[in-house]
Amino acid sequence: MPTKPVILKRRPLARTRLFQVEQLELQFANGVRRTYERLKRPGVGAVLIVPMLDPETVLLVREYGAGVEDYQLALPKGAMDPGEDALQAANRELMEEVGYGARRLQVIKSLSLSPAYMEHDIQVVLAEDLYAKRLPGDEPEPIEVVPWAMRDLAALMSRDDFTEGRSVAALYLVRELLSARAAPGQAGEEVDDGQT
Repeated sequence: MPTKPVILKRRPLARTRLFQVEQLELQFANGVRRTYERLKRPGVGAVLIVPMLDPETVLLVREYGAGVEDYQLALPKGAMDPGEDALQAANRELMEEVGYGARRLQVIKSLSLSPAYMEHDIQVVLAEDLYAKRLPGDEPEPIEVVPWAMRDLAALMSRDDFTEGRSVAALYLVRELLSARAAPGQAGEEVDDGQT
């Protein structure tokens, strides 16, 4: 494993309501110095929820994406509030955006968006055993909830309104996890080997 560079200096460059840009002066193990700029992580973190209505159906949301100036299908997501852990934040966001809570929540993986110049990461949370419950959220308009069959991920990937990379990665991660759970011989399952 290579030795991480030493941060010689940090300097804030810009700050908006949502973004902070920071300059880093780095010295690498071989003595080379470089100046990098990065977007700092806002707040305490974020969650991306994969809400499974049943073992075959995921719930997507259609929201306006100001970055692409269009409506997009994606998984529900949001910022963690101070004092919340990832599971609490995921359940709250699920209730706000989708109108469901989850009895079972599991952190699957942390994903980064662009580690070369962004500190941002997001916790992918699988939400199962859903029940109807709505909390008021901060969305400017009602969010459309779109059920999607996990077996039809190829069709989803071909849509022009499904482009968010974190949602793509999370859906494939969860599909693999659910497939592994359903496979014969998983921990705790009895397997009929035909010998009895």
